[in-house]
Amino acid sequence: MDGNPTVVNDVMTRRVVALRTGAAFKDIVKTMREWRVSALPVLDDARHVLGVVSEADMLPKEEYRRGDLDRFGQVQRPADVHKAGAVTAGDLMTAPAITLTPDATLAHAARVMARNRVKRLPVVDPDGALKGIVSRSDLLKVFLRDDADIAEEVQREIVLRLFGSHAEAVRIEVHDGVVTLGGRVHDIALVPLAALLARAVEGVVDVQCVLTGPPRHPDLDPDLPDPQRAAPA
Repeated sequence: MDGNPTVVNDVMTRRVVALRTGAAFKDIVKTMREWRVSALPVLDDARHVLGVVSEADMLPKEEYRRGDLDRFGQVQRPADVHKAGAVTAGDLMTAPAITLTPDATLAHAARVMARNRVKRLPVVDPDGALKGIVSRSDLLKVFLRDDADIAEEVQREIVLRLFGSHAEAVRIEVHDGVVTLGGRVHDIALVPLAALLARAVEGVVDVQCVLTGPPRHPDLDPDLPDPQRAAPA
C-alpha cells in the first residue's frame, strides 16, 4: 500500500468464465457448478458485457415449470414468466449489466453491490470490454493487510502531517486492524480529524482514540484545575 485508496483493479479476479448469448440453459447450470459461481457475465463477440445471468434469473424455470402461475401472477411478474420459458443466456440475462471500472474504489464497489443486492460485478474498460470480476469476498481482502503496514501509513500520512514536530508524542498501536492513538498533542482540535482519517485507512477495522491535549499549568492558569494534582473524590 502506498497511501492511495485501494481500487477494484487491486483485488478483482482476472480469470473469468463468461457466456455467449446462445449458451444453453443446462450448459449454464453446469458451468456455474464447475466454477462454483452464482452469476456469469454474457459477452458479445468483442467481449463487451451485455448482461449477467445469475441463479436468480434461472430459478423461475423450476418455480413455474408446472405452469402454476395464475393470471394475476402473470400480470404482476412478467419478467419471471419470460425467464421461466427462456432457454439461452441471451433470454435469461439481466440487462444492461451493472458494472464497475478498474479504478473504482472499494468503498464505491461495496455501495453498488449493497444498493443492487448483488454478490459480484463485472469489471470493464472504458469501451465496456470485460477485464475481470469483483466479488464481496474480494472487497474484504483489504482487511488482511498487516498491522505493521497500517501503523506505518497512519504515522506517515496522518500523524506526521497533522502534528508535525509534535508527532513523536503520539503513540500508534494496531492489533487485528484496530488502531489505537494515544499520547498528548499540542492542538486538541485536531484529535477528531486524526480519528476520522485513521478510520479511512485501508484495512482499518476500528479506531480507539485516547489522545489528550497538553498538560495544564496551574501556576500560569490558576483558575484551571491541575488533573495530576487533583485530590480523589
